[in-house]
Amino acid sequence: MMSYTIKQISIFAENKPGRLAAIAEVLEAENINIMAFSIAEASGFGVVRALVDDPEKAYRKLTDLGYVVSTTEVIGVKMHDRPGGLREISRMLGDAGINIEYAYAYSGRPAAVLILRVDQVQDAIKVILGKGGQLLKRDELA
Repeated sequence: MMSYTIKQISIFAENKPGRLAAIAEVLEAENINIMAFSIAEASGFGVVRALVDDPEKAYRKLTDLGYVVSTTEVIGVKMHDRPGGLREISRMLGDAGINIEYAYAYSGRPAAVLILRVDQVQDAIKVILGKGGQLLKRDELA
């Protein structure tokens, strides 16, 4: 089941103009592709969460440059790209008592992908697969 977990990097940075561009330039210079990302803001700081094709290299390079970076295991759920797709997945997990801590998504027809940080990763994987859901495999992201 571990092949369904995806390593996400989280970069903590001041929330000011040019900060995202600076992070993107570092990744570009290292030839690291960003497949998905989200930004959350709290008290003047931002958290950039990103799925990249080489999370270990991104982590090393960004920390070497002084950024505060962490990694987290997330799952990517393939869902129907139509009204109700999000409800299906969130209901499935909620009914199993699994909390979604945060999520972000991207659409890529015919399916959208919902990236989830949940409190019970392995249980979430079992529930989704057991109910006929589809998950991204780690190697499908790169």
